[in-house]
Amino acid sequence: MTASTLLGAEAPIRHVVSFKFKPEASPSDIQAIEGAFAALKAKIPQIQSLEWGTNISGEKLDKGFTHMWVLSFSGEAELKVYLEHPEHKAFVSLLKPSLEDAFVVDFCPKH
Repeated sequence: MTASTLLGAEAPIRHVVSFKFKPEASPSDIQAIEGAFAALKAKIPQIQSLEWGTNISGEKLDKGFTHMWVLSFSGEAELKVYLEHPEHKAFVSLLKPSLEDAFVVDFCPKH
């Protein structure tokens, strides 16, 4: 079900992404990926906000995922533009050689 199906209209979407890097990914590779992902905010106008950070939890439940990204979009159409945007595709090409695993969750925030 899509956000518009659930709510009957376009609804805000949060796009949450987490990365687990390959053991052989160098710190400079990871730094380049961090910079490239953060730079997407200035390159893709559909991104309303972009926040990210690295895991600081002491719970040890991260399953090796170290980086978390939270992007906000005004609706499904804007998220789709982002996913298909050439700058996003170029970022994915940069990311793939260093990426061991990723997970993505999209949700409509509730208050």
